[in-house]
Amino acid sequence: MPQTIYSKSGASSGLPIYVQISEVLIREIASGRLIDGTRLPPERALAKEHFTTVRTLRKALDILENKGLIERIQGSGNYVRSSQNVDSVYSMFRLELRTGGGLPTAQILSVDDLRKPNDLPEFGKSDRANRIRRLRYLNRVPIAVEEIWLDGSAGRIKATELSDSLYRYYKMQHGFWISQAEDSVGVDTVPDWAPNEFPQPIGTPIGFIERFSHSEQVGTVEFSRTWFDHTTARYVQRLK
Repeated sequence: MPQTIYSKSGASSGLPIYVQISEVLIREIASGRLIDGTRLPPERALAKEHFTTVRTLRKALDILENKGLIERIQGSGNYVRSSQNVDSVYSMFRLELRTGGGLPTAQILSVDDLRKPNDLPEFGKSDRANRIRRLRYLNRVPIAVEEIWLDGSAGRIKATELSDSLYRYYKMQHGFWISQAEDSVGVDTVPDWAPNEFPQPIGTPIGFIERFSHSEQVGTVEFSRTWFDHTTARYVQRLK
Protein backbone atom coordinates (compact mmCIF):
# COMPACT_ATOMS: atom_id res chain seq x y z
CA MET A 1 0.00 0.00 0.00
CA PRO A 2 1.65 3.31 -1.04
CA GLN A 3 2.53 5.71 1.73
CA THR A 4 1.13 8.63 -0.22
CA ILE A 5 -2.51 7.52 0.09
CA TYR A 6 -2.57 9.24 3.47
CA SER A 7 -2.54 13.01 3.90
CA LYS A 8 -1.37 14.86 6.98
CA SER A 9 -4.17 16.48 8.93
CA GLY A 10 -3.74 20.23 9.00
CA ALA A 11 -6.81 21.89 7.53
CA SER A 12 -9.68 22.49 9.91
CA SER A 13 -11.78 19.85 8.14
CA GLY A 14 -9.00 17.31 7.49
CA LEU A 15 -9.17 13.71 8.70
CA PRO A 16 -6.56 12.51 11.20
CA ILE A 17 -4.29 9.70 9.99
CA TYR A 18 -5.90 7.12 12.29
CA VAL A 19 -9.35 7.95 10.84
CA GLN A 20 -7.99 7.62 7.30
CA ILE A 21 -6.56 4.19 8.18
CA SER A 22 -9.88 3.11 9.70
CA GLU A 23 -11.67 4.20 6.51
CA VAL A 24 -9.27 2.13 4.37
CA LEU A 25 -9.98 -0.95 6.49
CA ILE A 26 -13.74 -0.29 6.53
CA ARG A 27 -13.81 -0.07 2.72
CA GLU A 28 -11.73 -3.25 2.39
CA ILE A 29 -14.19 -5.08 4.65
CA ALA A 30 -17.16 -3.68 2.69
CA SER A 31 -15.60 -4.68 -0.66
CA GLY A 32 -15.01 -8.26 0.48
CA ARG A 33 -11.23 -8.08 0.42
CA LEU A 34 -11.30 -8.72 4.16
CA ILE A 35 -13.95 -11.37 4.82
CA ASP A 36 -15.66 -12.29 8.07
CA GLY A 37 -13.34 -14.31 10.32
CA THR A 38 -10.12 -13.07 8.73
CA ARG A 39 -7.33 -12.62 11.26
CA LEU A 40 -5.60 -9.29 10.72
CA PRO A 41 -1.80 -9.22 10.66
CA PRO A 42 -0.05 -8.56 14.01
CA GLU A 43 -0.37 -4.91 15.03
CA ARG A 44 3.31 -4.10 14.48
CA ALA A 45 3.18 -5.56 10.97
CA LEU A 46 -0.11 -3.79 10.21
CA ALA A 47 1.28 -0.49 11.49
CA LYS A 48 4.31 -0.89 9.22
CA GLU A 49 2.04 -1.70 6.26
CA HIS A 50 0.17 1.58 6.84
CA PHE A 51 3.33 3.61 7.52
CA THR A 52 2.31 4.55 11.03
CA THR A 53 2.99 3.78 14.68
CA VAL A 54 1.38 1.01 16.68
CA ARG A 55 -0.24 3.66 18.89
CA THR A 56 -1.89 5.35 15.88
CA LEU A 57 -2.93 2.01 14.42
CA ARG A 58 -4.61 1.02 17.68
CA LYS A 59 -6.69 4.20 17.57
CA ALA A 60 -7.85 3.14 14.08
CA LEU A 61 -8.66 -0.36 15.36
CA ASP A 62 -10.62 1.17 18.25
CA ILE A 63 -12.94 2.76 15.66
CA LEU A 64 -13.48 -0.59 13.92
CA GLU A 65 -14.09 -2.35 17.22
CA ASN A 66 -16.66 0.27 18.27
CA LYS A 67 -18.46 -0.25 14.93
CA GLY A 68 -18.49 -4.02 15.47
CA LEU A 69 -16.19 -4.66 12.50
CA ILE A 70 -13.41 -6.42 14.38
CA GLU A 71 -13.20 -8.57 17.49
CA ARG A 72 -10.09 -8.39 19.63
CA ILE A 73 -9.25 -11.73 21.26
CA GLN A 74 -6.61 -11.50 23.97
CA GLY A 75 -3.56 -13.57 23.09
CA SER A 76 -4.91 -14.46 19.64
CA GLY A 77 -5.29 -11.26 17.60
CA ASN A 78 -7.83 -9.08 15.78
CA TYR A 79 -10.53 -10.76 13.68
CA VAL A 80 -12.84 -9.26 11.07
CA ARG A 81 -16.55 -9.26 11.88
CA SER A 82 -18.17 -7.95 8.70
CA SER A 83 -21.37 -5.91 8.72
CA GLN A 84 -23.77 -4.84 5.97
CA ASN A 85 -24.64 -1.51 7.56
CA VAL A 86 -21.67 0.57 8.73
CA ASP A 87 -21.68 4.29 9.38
CA SER A 88 -18.42 5.77 8.11
CA VAL A 89 -17.10 9.01 6.62
CA TYR A 90 -17.28 7.56 3.10
CA SER A 91 -20.28 5.25 3.51
CA MET A 92 -22.12 7.05 0.67
CA PHE A 93 -19.13 7.13 -1.70
CA ARG A 94 -19.99 4.31 -4.11
CA LEU A 95 -16.85 4.17 -6.26
CA GLU A 96 -14.21 1.54 -5.55
CA LEU A 97 -11.06 0.42 -7.27
CA ARG A 98 -11.73 -2.58 -9.48
CA THR A 99 -9.50 -4.54 -7.09
CA GLY A 100 -11.75 -3.35 -4.22
CA GLY A 101 -11.86 -0.50 -1.71
CA GLY A 102 -9.43 2.42 -1.82
CA LEU A 103 -9.11 5.59 0.24
CA PRO A 104 -11.00 8.50 -1.39
CA THR A 105 -9.19 11.83 -1.72
CA ALA A 106 -9.85 14.86 -3.91
CA GLN A 107 -8.14 17.75 -5.68
CA ILE A 108 -10.20 20.93 -5.91
CA LEU A 109 -10.21 22.29 -9.46
CA SER A 110 -12.54 25.27 -8.94
CA VAL A 111 -15.19 26.69 -6.61
CA ASP A 112 -17.64 29.26 -7.98
CA ASP A 113 -20.82 31.01 -6.86
CA LEU A 114 -23.06 31.00 -9.96
CA ARG A 115 -26.62 31.41 -11.14
CA LYS A 116 -27.96 27.94 -11.86
CA PRO A 117 -27.68 27.15 -15.59
CA ASN A 118 -30.68 26.01 -17.59
CA ASP A 119 -29.36 22.46 -18.03
CA LEU A 120 -29.48 21.78 -14.27
CA PRO A 121 -32.51 19.85 -13.04
CA GLU A 122 -34.71 21.68 -10.56
CA PHE A 123 -33.63 21.35 -6.92
CA GLY A 124 -33.25 23.50 -3.82
CA LYS A 125 -34.74 26.88 -2.95
CA SER A 126 -32.32 29.37 -4.54
CA ASP A 127 -31.64 30.38 -8.15
CA ARG A 128 -27.92 30.36 -7.28
CA ALA A 129 -25.56 27.56 -6.30
CA ASN A 130 -21.97 26.85 -5.36
CA ARG A 131 -20.32 24.84 -8.13
CA ILE A 132 -17.41 22.63 -7.07
CA ARG A 133 -15.29 20.79 -9.61
CA ARG A 134 -12.92 18.13 -8.35
CA LEU A 135 -10.59 15.37 -9.48
CA ARG A 136 -11.19 12.26 -7.35
CA TYR A 137 -8.64 9.64 -6.39
CA LEU A 138 -8.67 6.23 -4.77
CA ASN A 139 -5.31 5.38 -3.19
CA ARG A 140 -3.95 8.35 -5.16
CA VAL A 141 -5.06 6.83 -8.48
CA PRO A 142 -7.18 9.38 -10.43
CA ILE A 143 -10.52 7.69 -11.07
CA ALA A 144 -13.20 10.39 -11.55
CA VAL A 145 -14.05 14.03 -12.15
CA GLU A 146 -16.97 15.58 -10.28
CA GLU A 147 -19.17 18.61 -10.67
CA ILE A 148 -21.17 19.34 -7.50
CA TRP A 149 -23.87 22.00 -7.22
CA LEU A 150 -24.77 22.99 -3.65
CA ASP A 151 -27.93 25.10 -3.42
CA GLY A 152 -27.30 28.73 -2.49
CA SER A 153 -29.68 28.47 0.47
CA ALA A 154 -27.15 26.23 2.22
CA GLY A 155 -24.55 29.00 2.45
CA ARG A 156 -21.33 29.99 0.72
CA ILE A 157 -18.49 27.56 0.12
CA LYS A 158 -14.88 28.49 0.83
CA ALA A 159 -12.35 26.42 -1.10
CA THR A 160 -9.82 26.69 1.73
CA GLU A 161 -12.20 24.92 4.13
CA LEU A 162 -13.12 21.96 1.93
CA SER A 163 -12.12 18.42 2.84
CA ASP A 164 -12.08 15.19 0.84
CA SER A 165 -15.51 14.38 2.27
CA LEU A 166 -17.97 17.11 1.32
CA TYR A 167 -20.71 15.52 3.40
CA ARG A 168 -18.50 15.81 6.48
CA TYR A 169 -17.72 19.41 5.52
CA TYR A 170 -21.44 20.23 5.25
CA LYS A 171 -22.05 18.84 8.72
CA MET A 172 -19.02 20.47 10.37
CA GLN A 173 -19.17 23.89 8.68
CA HIS A 174 -22.83 24.41 7.69
CA GLY A 175 -24.78 22.40 10.28
CA PHE A 176 -26.69 20.04 8.01
CA TRP A 177 -25.99 16.49 6.93
CA ILE A 178 -26.90 14.34 3.97
CA SER A 179 -29.27 11.58 5.03
CA GLN A 180 -30.35 10.21 1.66
CA ALA A 181 -29.10 10.16 -1.93
CA GLU A 182 -30.63 9.07 -5.23
CA ASP A 183 -28.25 7.91 -7.96
CA SER A 184 -28.76 7.36 -11.69
CA VAL A 185 -25.93 5.50 -13.44
CA GLY A 186 -25.24 5.55 -17.17
CA VAL A 187 -22.70 6.56 -19.80
CA ASP A 188 -21.56 10.06 -20.82
CA THR A 189 -18.47 11.63 -22.35
CA VAL A 190 -15.57 13.16 -20.40
CA PRO A 191 -16.32 16.91 -19.99
CA ASP A 192 -14.15 19.54 -21.65
CA TRP A 193 -12.92 20.89 -18.29
CA ALA A 194 -11.38 17.60 -17.15
CA PRO A 195 -7.70 18.10 -16.21
CA ASN A 196 -4.78 16.39 -17.93
CA GLU A 197 -4.27 14.17 -14.87
CA PHE A 198 -7.54 12.37 -15.62
CA PRO A 199 -6.57 9.26 -17.62
CA GLN A 200 -9.40 9.34 -20.18
CA PRO A 201 -9.31 11.98 -22.96
CA ILE A 202 -12.00 14.66 -23.25
CA GLY A 203 -14.97 13.35 -25.24
CA THR A 204 -14.36 9.67 -24.40
CA PRO A 205 -17.49 7.69 -23.37
CA ILE A 206 -17.15 6.54 -19.72
CA GLY A 207 -19.25 5.69 -16.66
CA PHE A 208 -21.48 8.51 -15.41
CA ILE A 209 -23.45 9.12 -12.19
CA GLU A 210 -26.06 11.78 -11.44
CA ARG A 211 -26.97 12.21 -7.78
CA PHE A 212 -29.56 14.18 -5.84
CA SER A 213 -28.58 14.53 -2.17
CA HIS A 214 -31.18 15.20 0.50
CA SER A 215 -30.89 16.69 3.97
CA GLU A 216 -33.58 16.55 6.65
CA GLN A 217 -32.66 20.10 7.62
CA VAL A 218 -32.85 21.83 4.21
CA GLY A 219 -34.39 19.32 1.77
CA THR A 220 -32.86 18.47 -1.61
CA VAL A 221 -29.73 20.56 -1.29
CA GLU A 222 -27.21 19.14 -3.77
CA PHE A 223 -27.01 17.84 -7.32
CA SER A 224 -23.85 16.26 -8.67
CA ARG A 225 -22.42 14.71 -11.80
CA THR A 226 -19.53 12.26 -11.69
CA TRP A 227 -17.64 10.87 -14.67
CA PHE A 228 -15.57 7.83 -13.66
CA ASP A 229 -12.89 5.81 -15.40
CA HIS A 230 -14.45 2.36 -15.72
CA THR A 231 -11.05 0.80 -16.48
CA THR A 232 -9.80 1.49 -12.94
CA ALA A 233 -12.97 1.97 -10.84
CA ARG A 234 -16.48 0.60 -10.52
CA TYR A 235 -19.75 1.80 -9.01
CA VAL A 236 -20.92 -0.48 -6.20
CA GLN A 237 -24.24 -0.51 -4.34
CA ARG A 238 -24.51 -3.25 -1.73
CA LEU A 239 -27.96 -4.36 -0.62
CA LYS A 240 -28.80 -5.48 2.89
